[in-house]
Amino acid sequence: MANMKSTIELTVELDENRVPENLTWTAQDGGIDNEEAKAMLLSVWDSKKQETLRIDLWTKDMPVDEMKLFFHQTLVAMSDTFNRATQDEKMTATMKDFCDYFAEKLELKK
Repeated sequence: MANMKSTIELTVELDENRVPENLTWTAQDGGIDNEEAKAMLLSVWDSKKQETLRIDLWTKDMPVDEMKLFFHQTLVAMSDTFNRATQDEKMTATMKDFCDYFAEKLELKK
């Protein structure tokens, strides 16, 4: 049986100063076709170097209040992923506490 492949495509349109103006992404397996995004955080683990490689981009019209929400939701999702990957309930609870603190300090929870 052949290995299956799935492709995720990111497109970044830059202005004359190389600042992102438009971000779009496609993940056909997920039903996403050239959808617009205002920000993206991509982390890739390099096992040989034992380090994380990152691409963090946001468009120049990404509102700061939306960036704060984006970060909060990303931190919550990372806590969930950490729990699924490690089953470390204690640290997951600590991470969730920080997420609550983050939201409270930024007045994200109404």
